[in-house]
Parts: sequence; structure tokens; C-alpha cells
Amino acid sequence: MNTTFKKIETAYKKKKPFVSYSEPESTTISSFFMKEETLFFTSDFTESGFVFSPFDAEENTVLFPVDKADFLQEKIEHLDNFEFFNRYTDDESEKEAHINLVDKTILKIKNSSLQKIVISRKELILLKDFDVLLLFKKLLKQYKAAFVYVWYHPKIGLWFGATPETLLHISNQRFKTMSLAGTQLLQENTAVAWGAKELEEQQLVTDFIVNQLKPITTSLKVNQKETVQAGSLLHLKTKVEGEVKSNSDLKQLIRALHPTPAVCGLPRKEAFVFITENEPYKRDFYTGFLGELNLESNLDKSKLSKLYVNLRCMRIEDKIATVYVGGGITKDSNATKEWTETVSKSKTMKTVL
Repeated sequence: MNTTFKKIETAYKKKKPFVSYSEPESTTISSFFMKEETLFFTSDFTESGFVFSPFDAEENTVLFPVDKADFLQEKIEHLDNFEFFNRYTDDESEKEAHINLVDKTILKIKNSSLQKIVISRKELILLKDFDVLLLFKKLLKQYKAAFVYVWYHPKIGLWFGATPETLLHISNQRFKTMSLAGTQLLQENTAVAWGAKELEEQQLVTDFIVNQLKPITTSLKVNQKETVQAGSLLHLKTKVEGEVKSNSDLKQLIRALHPTPAVCGLPRKEAFVFITENEPYKRDFYTGFLGELNLESNLDKSKLSKLYVNLRCMRIEDKIATVYVGGGITKDSNATKEWTETVSKSKTMKTVL
């Protein structure tokens, strides 16, 4: 593990592109340390490497090609006991602006064909001290059930995340994905109960995924919805799996899924237009996706792709952390409750700062 951590420090100091990450419940850190500073992009998702893709599916997906990188895997050894902080948002102007936008969104849904729109915001946090390695170690320690990463390219910036959501796992035409929607705070020793709004929101996401996948897949299986924990939050999750038809490819599968209603809305095109016209900032890579693309399996030499939705993430620039949070809005949403939900979600990143 010392090798990985040293290489992270060196690469960041020398402004060399890299990504280091750990998959959910994994005891391993994998890394791509790029040999050059060229900005590569995928053309059709047939390449091999690590991808970092923005929310806007029409924009380029950044690629760290495996043949242009030193690829390293190491076991996660003992991580120190770190201090974690509770930071709360009490910016009244920010709160008022978000509540007003959510109210506007609810009105739009009630007066249109839209069923759901995901509305997000960002928080800027000034950092007294910043240590790229310490922050990554804290995320690894705190969020073992998430896909935890640090990603850097001098032409784009430094991103961290601990996302609970899989976009797609695929090997030999067999794939797995999930719908993840609905949020509530974890209450110790309290039975979990979901309201109609959360159940409907989650079902909308599941139905969209199934309808998108039907034309290009076979043997589609939809599992029972379940409650899963992500840090101090609970979500509703439904696993979906099947097989890609022989005349379909990975790019078609990705385009069918991304962006899902869990990060955009329904209908997708109309929700996307509303988001880009009304959110007061550009999401960039927040609610995009990232992960391994067409890497060779050690077991049977098959090609594996493991992609995750870029939630619970932040960008760091000039000792300012930009933390991104959002929530799904339906006709039954309550704007004040939606604000509170984003505050809860922002703690995922803020506790490690």
C-alpha cells in the first residue's frame, strides 16, 4: 500500500494524471498512473482503461487508456483512526434559493408531462489545509460500502467521491445494473418505513431502466426492491440484470441508461432541458459516471466493465471544496424537506474535510 500512496502524492505534486479507487466492500486499491499529460477521450467505448464521463451524454468521456498508464493494484492495509467532523449548512440565502427552485420544479411537473426532475446544488467550502492523500484515506476508512475514488487530470481538475450507485457491470454480454432512489436518514433501532413519494420515485426509475433495456437485451430479471445503507443514509434499490443481444454493444447500453432518472428525471430529454436551463451552475462530472472499461479479467481473459454513477462527490481547486448534492422531485415533493435531504447528503463529503 505504501507504493500506491507514495505514487498518488508524487503524481499530484508533479501534476500527472491519475486515478486511484476501491470498489464496494473491496480490500484492494486499483490505480492508473498516466505516463503523459495528453487528454484522451473514448470514441465508441471499445477502448480499455478508466473512464470519467460528464452528466451531459453529448459531451466527451475522458479516458485513461490502460496502454498509456502504469496500472497498480495493492491490498488496503491498516488505515489510521481519523477525526471526522459534523459540518452543517445554515446559509439562509442558499437555502431560500434552493427551496424556490424546488417549488418552481414542482409547479413545472404539475403543469406538464414531466413526472420527475432531479434538482441539485453545490456548496463551496474553504479549506484551511488540504492533503490529497489524507482525504482519500478518510474516504476509504469511512465508506467501505461505496465506490471510493480520487481522480486527477491537470486539464480538468481534482475530484473525490464515495458513490453508492452502480451504473453498469458487464462481462461477456451478461450485465447488472440498479435503480437507486428514495432517501431517508438512518435511525438506529427504528423500523424502516417508506412513504408513497419515495416508493413512487423508485418505481419510476426501475420502470425507465427496464423499458430502455428491453429492445437491446434478453433474459431481463428485475429483483425485489430492498433498503440499502450508504453512510448515514438509507435508499431504495432494485437490482436489474440480463444479457445484451449479440447485435448490441456497450455504447448502446450506456446510452440507454445514462443519465438515469435517478440523476436526471422523466421523461429524460425534457428533464435534462429543465435542469440545464434552471440549475444555477453546470454539473460537469457530477451525476456523470466513472470506472473500469473493458479491462481483461484475470480469471478467464474476458472483458470486464464496471461503471458507477458519480454521486456523493466533490471537486477541489485552490483550497476550495465544491460539494455537489441533489434530490428527485415529484409532484408530491415538499421543498423544505428536499432542502433537508440535500443537507444530509452533503455530510458524506463534508465529514472528511
